Amino acid sequence: MPDRSLLGRCAAGATAALLAVPLVSGCGYFGRGDDTLGVSVFDVGVGQCFEAQGEVKAQLSELSEVDCDEDHAQESYAVIPYVSDGGDAGDTYPGDDALAKFANGACAGAYGKYVGVDYLDSSLFYTYLLPSARSWEDDDRSVICFVTSAGEPLQGSVKGSKR
Repeated sequence: MPDRSLLGRCAAGATAALLAVPLVSGCGYFGRGDDTLGVSVFDVGVGQCFEAQGEVKAQLSELSEVDCDEDHAQESYAVIPYVSDGGDAGDTYPGDDALAKFANGACAGAYGKYVGVDYLDSSLFYTYLLPSARSWEDDDRSVICFVTSAGEPLQGSVKGSKR
């Protein structure tokens, strides 16, 4: 099964740092190891909660889902099909830079609809999971956006929390 790239963005206000580690592990992720369910990155939907990745990997094929009522590291809030500046995804892999640029704008734009407050006014952060060059060959064209925190685990769903 193809993997997905783990490029993420952890941002506070207008400052952002691009990280090539598991869903911005530098922004504070928490591993639990119990009560988890392995979910293919191709099956992630909006509103699912996940624990931190225990091992730093450049690519990932599965996430450890936990109930959102449990402490968790990230919550998926949008799955957005990639659209190039030309208006379509195309057959040629656009590269990490183009995908990251798209993901940053698309995830920031979708953030407020899910959390209930604009990203720039939020105390939380976002990150994303990108298609890899390998998964692109298998028609993987979507960016998955996640809400996360810096330092403390998320408790309960952040949907509509206005945090």
